Amino acid sequence: MEQGRQGLDERERKRYRDLALEQPAQFGRWLGFEDLTDLHNGWIREVLLGKEDETLQGHRGSYKTTSRAVVGLSLLMILRPRLNTLLFRKTDTDVNEVVRAIGKALKHEKYQALSMKLWGRHCYLLKETESEINTSLNPSPSGASQLLGLGIKTSLTGKHGSLIMTDDIVNLKDRISRAEREEIKLYYQELQNIKNPGGRILNSCTVWHKDDATSLMPNVKRHDCYSTGLLTRLEIEDLRTKMTPSLFAANYELKLIAAEDALFSEPVFVAYAENDSEPQRVIYDGIGHIDAGYGGGDATAFTVVRKTETGYIVFGKRWEKHVDDCLGEIYNLAKYYRCGTIHLEKNADKGYLRKEVAKNHPAQNYNETMNKYIKIATYLRGNWKEIKFMPETDPEYLNEILDYTEHSGNDHSPDSLASGIRVFDSKVKLNDELDGGI
Repeated sequence: MEQGRQGLDERERKRYRDLALEQPAQFGRWLGFEDLTDLHNGWIREVLLGKEDETLQGHRGSYKTTSRAVVGLSLLMILRPRLNTLLFRKTDTDVNEVVRAIGKALKHEKYQALSMKLWGRHCYLLKETESEINTSLNPSPSGASQLLGLGIKTSLTGKHGSLIMTDDIVNLKDRISRAEREEIKLYYQELQNIKNPGGRILNSCTVWHKDDATSLMPNVKRHDCYSTGLLTRLEIEDLRTKMTPSLFAANYELKLIAAEDALFSEPVFVAYAENDSEPQRVIYDGIGHIDAGYGGGDATAFTVVRKTETGYIVFGKRWEKHVDDCLGEIYNLAKYYRCGTIHLEKNADKGYLRKEVAKNHPAQNYNETMNKYIKIATYLRGNWKEIKFMPETDPEYLNEILDYTEHSGNDHSPDSLASGIRVFDSKVKLNDELDGGI
């Protein structure tokens, strides 16, 4: 009788283990990620069973992080509790989000059932913080947790892992900043030194620049928006209309766009002095400009620009929002950077926006009579080498500038900056009206 029960228990154990290894996406669906498919079974199995360093490039919305980091790592902590894993994302906030999701998964009844079938006991979370998880299944006497999450620039001193997973450690900032690219590349190379003997590195990433850290990642498997079956053709075309060409190409087609007709080269940033408690003062007493969006997929851009003896200091921010929904943040930014008059084009709204802005900040209207491309080519491209951007400038603002061509439909950021620089040109006489804010 006892032998028969043991045989039944062993069959149940094998059934659960086979389910976790062969159909791991089912555990994700039990967690509520109902769109996971057989494609994700392959991605998760690579986490659970793979032997080599490997790189996955999947389009945005393909559930890379959900499948590999959340489902894959949570299953791994039950299937191989002796393994210690380091998870790296771009920032601490990014990694904490995933660690919380893994902790939630481990408490799910299906994961607890798997633990009971495999080990004859429940999986309790002995340690659960924003960045670290250890369970009652871990027999390690060293005290090292099964999972430790880190932002990609965190010190690596004393860190070691048998599995190292990087998840989107390269992003839009790496496209616009050479310094960021070089820093992330050096950090990625250092991961080889903290990998335990026989360990491996798994990467999930998007390429943003031909020389970013993804160029160092081995054994690349690409799954673009046309091949996964996760997006319909209509959804793909709708997404294409809502972002700049380079954003769509990088995020969904997994490729970089050649920029033969691009007007602008890589931007230059202000170098802050170490221990400077008020570095933003380099842009104090500049002027502002709003290029307003009025809905229907339109965007809004805000620019602060100050002219110096050697050129221009610029801060920029871009929103995929109606201008009315951006004004609160615009006022805060104008105050933080001690911005003077905010300039606005009158043509689009007959002066409505100036009156609204003037309730909070000095505002000045002008009638636009200049061709947009000529304006951008003359004032922005003509002064490009003399422009330094604040490091806090929105990457999407800069990306829209770098993407701009004469035939581009995305022009709020370059138009705003060109218009702001034009204010300082004494030869330009604008028909304007001035109103003061409170």
